[in-house]
Amino acid sequence: MKRYKVPENFGSYSREDVVFLLKNLNGLIDEKSNEEREAVVQNGGHYSEMLPVEYFPTEEYIRLFHTILQDTKVKVAEAVAVVAEIIKEKRSSNLVLASLARAGTPIGILIKRYIQAKYGITLPHYSISIIRGKGIDKNALRFILQTHPDADIQFIDGWTGKGSIKTTLEAALKDFYHSDAIELDPTLAVVADPGECVPICGTKEDFLIPSACLNATVSGLISRTVLRDDLIGEDDFHGAKFYKEWQQDDLSNMFIDTITECFGKTDVDTTDLEQYVNCMSDKGIKEMKLIQERFGISDINRIKPGVGETTRVLLRRMPWKILVNSLDNPNLKHIVLLAKDRNVPIEIYKDMGYGCCGLIKSVKEI
Repeated sequence: MKRYKVPENFGSYSREDVVFLLKNLNGLIDEKSNEEREAVVQNGGHYSEMLPVEYFPTEEYIRLFHTILQDTKVKVAEAVAVVAEIIKEKRSSNLVLASLARAGTPIGILIKRYIQAKYGITLPHYSISIIRGKGIDKNALRFILQTHPDADIQFIDGWTGKGSIKTTLEAALKDFYHSDAIELDPTLAVVADPGECVPICGTKEDFLIPSACLNATVSGLISRTVLRDDLIGEDDFHGAKFYKEWQQDDLSNMFIDTITECFGKTDVDTTDLEQYVNCMSDKGIKEMKLIQERFGISDINRIKPGVGETTRVLLRRMPWKILVNSLDNPNLKHIVLLAKDRNVPIEIYKDMGYGCCGLIKSVKEI
């Protein structure tokens, strides 16, 4: 069996917190504008073959990020604690954390830190790539299994929208079993599951996880992941860029430290964790189909529900309009600010359990 090399030091997090199983693409790929990317994606190209121009936040937006962080830090810590307690209870002693780059990475670090602080157990933690429509990084999985024989891998992400990554993960691990004859548990754990579509969550509330507010500057200075044949060889990990030039503006470790300091203030009832396990429904996808019909949207992938996904639409897609359940929703302050900055209309739409939903322009409208 091929032996995979230990990856280079990558990103702004400590290797004690996470090891990125990614190929450094610095100098090998240029970013494309949102307009260019949207045209390619809606004409059959794949989003993973391009990188967006990273949104660099304004001073007003950064101030709002700090305000949101202070307002939600205990809530985030409590949700992380719930997820960590469930993982600790349900999984084996050979546990390895595998966060899905990049939104899952800060959550995986926080789960690792919580378990280490409370139980004195230091878990291996890796960040690996998974791409909707293409699957998971098999070389990264092979590296983990070679480094940690018989590893019980827990996959971690930040939040859910429609549940696309959960479906992608399940299909990818079936494919991995067929190719490598190794069966892995596809259980996905997230902090916030407003779509009610994953087996483990910390809350079902569609609240803002502050790490969703920003891109690289709160995710270890790492870009979203790339899979393109001319850049990623057969034995390579999926790729990403490391934005070293933004180190003085990096908030990644500050975010982690702020939440970690709140673990002692959490009040988690460890005897009542089952309410956060296997409570899945099809509520989210039903709501999205109603929105698709109501607004005449041909492709459901142009509908991105939830605070986290709507933020992504505003930061790196071409938004058509933003639906919100209420303009008084405190979780949507940054959504309103971003929409204003990009001249995107906001519409009240109460027939959804999500706080908001981002609708992407059709390429014909660009």
